[in-house]
Amino acid sequence: MTMVVGFAPDGRGRAVLHLAAMLARSGGEDLVVCAVIPAPWPPSPARVDAEYLSYLEGAAENALSRARARLPADIPARYEVKHARSAPAGLLELAEGVDASIVVVGSAADGGSGLVSVGSVSARLLHSSHVPVALAPRGFHARENTRVERVTAAFGGSDDDLVVAAAGVAARVGASLRIASFAVRARPPYTAGVGREADESMTDQWVSEIKASARAAAAEVEGLPAVPRDLECVVGQGEDWGEALEDVPWHDGDVLVVGSSSIGPVARVFLGSRSTKIVRHSPVPVVVVPRGRAAELAEAAEAATDRSSATR
Repeated sequence: MTMVVGFAPDGRGRAVLHLAAMLARSGGEDLVVCAVIPAPWPPSPARVDAEYLSYLEGAAENALSRARARLPADIPARYEVKHARSAPAGLLELAEGVDASIVVVGSAADGGSGLVSVGSVSARLLHSSHVPVALAPRGFHARENTRVERVTAAFGGSDDDLVVAAAGVAARVGASLRIASFAVRARPPYTAGVGREADESMTDQWVSEIKASARAAAAEVEGLPAVPRDLECVVGQGEDWGEALEDVPWHDGDVLVVGSSSIGPVARVFLGSRSTKIVRHSPVPVVVVPRGRAAELAEAAEAATDRSSATR
């Protein structure tokens, strides 16, 4: 399988290379590192357009040379300058052409260090990609030979396909699986605590219900022929999304998997409000999976279970 890596034509983006190397090493996949520049247009009489395009091509080639020098030697990769009307369009065209399993991109340069920051390129991909999209937090650094050690599936109560798909990936790369839900409690009002008890009660009830749903999803995972190294269920709570995600521990080698919204297109990534907030507050790399792709991966895992049962 192949991963497409979006690398900025100006040479910025060490974080995306660190993430791509970690993912490729874990899954035994190769990379296509791509710098996208504008598609050529009819030349002007003064050749200004052609000269500018030549400049962009040279800059992109130089950027890919830097990427080649930065990428670890154990990761098989090729490098390509892609002409397209936009960076997202170029990456998606390339992903379709090489039958990529995932598109890997970095965070916006103006985002906070250590968190995923969605920029114009990643925002377009997160609303239109037909394959999973991996996002590196700004400043992300993976130590030499780092692999994916734990896959955390963001679980909202009805994401069974995503959990099973994440379990299949975790088992394949030798990682553990964590089913994580996140509860945001309302901030206490400045006046007397009128209504606070009702809010707390609703949140507690939701947490109780989500834990039961998570246990049911975990039981489904335990029935698969190939199971993750370890399996746990957690609920992070806080007064905002940042606190809720910080309420669960994160370590090197962690990857957070988030599913598409149930109201968006089945075949493409489409982030809803809840998923967007989780992505923007994640302190570890995030993989966003289209709902249709999650269903396909879950069906494949369940089919393997049926075949395993038939041969017993």
